Amino acid sequence: MTKRSALSCCFAIGAIVIASNVLSSTFVPPARGSAGSAAMLGAATAASMGAAPAYADAIGDAAKKLATASYPFLKEVNWNSGLALTNPGKASAADWTKAIAKAIDMGAAMDPALLKAGVQAHHAAIGSMDAKLVTSAKDYEATLAAIGRMIASVPEAKTMAVYDSFTALVDPAVPKYLMGQVNEADAKAAYSALMEFKDVVKSNPITAKSVAAASNSQVDAAAGKLADASYNFLKDIDWSSNLAITPTGFTGTPLALTKAVDSALVMGSKMDGGALQEAALAHVKAIGGMDGSGVATKADYQAILAGLGKAIAAVPAKDVMAVYDSFGKVVNKNVPSYLYSSVNGADAVSAYKGFLEFKDVVKATR
Repeated sequence: MTKRSALSCCFAIGAIVIASNVLSSTFVPPARGSAGSAAMLGAATAASMGAAPAYADAIGDAAKKLATASYPFLKEVNWNSGLALTNPGKASAADWTKAIAKAIDMGAAMDPALLKAGVQAHHAAIGSMDAKLVTSAKDYEATLAAIGRMIASVPEAKTMAVYDSFTALVDPAVPKYLMGQVNEADAKAAYSALMEFKDVVKSNPITAKSVAAASNSQVDAAAGKLADASYNFLKDIDWSSNLAITPTGFTGTPLALTKAVDSALVMGSKMDGGALQEAALAHVKAIGGMDGSGVATKADYQAILAGLGKAIAAVPAKDVMAVYDSFGKVVNKNVPSYLYSSVNGADAVSAYKGFLEFKDVVKATR
């Protein structure tokens, strides 16, 4: 592999992390231009149905070597930093949305069982974090192995598409800045080990199994009604805003935010794999067809709602509520009223009423 292909592995991992770490508590669709909301479906895409497979393979062995070589570097990173909520460049919300669409498309191509195993590995790693948000060496190794297998199940072209998209948006000064925050020798050791790891991943491709969503005419019909009731509201929203990555929107600590993300991962791991893929591909299509204001077509918006409804219908109510409750604790209490003031009130009320009807249908089909 070339250095460009090698770095794509790094960016793919980063894209998976991004996609797995943001989940909105509403059904506002990611296809609309906000980088944060676009990541919503990515979180769901990073999970799927099927038993978590057990491996004693080359990728697992390589992950062990990578974990050993890079764990000192991992411990030096300031995981309590707010950098994750900043734009590492000058790209617009629409630019980030299009890049995230590549990550969503990559996730949709992954093997469903490997996706679920990857989410479970992240859940375990979050559970073993210390006060500095550093996971245990054992859970770190398991997470690397899971990510390696996930990437191994994806065509290289989709991995490269993620790399190319994110590379274009990140300021070239960012890597140098980040290097200055850690021990350079440890960072170089981690990078060297990553190069070996990516070679093993590339040399051990995994054929992804196909999945299909079960038909659900009730949710499809309800999605149509919700689209009718809420599309005007969605058009009122300024999707060019950077609010999705504004730190003042959150009141929780990085630990609290991570715990909230964990609840979303747990929820995602229990979703139907076919429905997740349907929703993911609906997002990719909608992002590709959004207008200059970051607005998807009504048909694409409806398809997103249908996919999300089917995916959530498979999840126990307690896990859905865990996401709502955990994010409710870290979102600034002024956010709802501020957002309401920025749109047409009648449109917002119509959307809310439509949403309540939609959730009742989803709940009834559980």
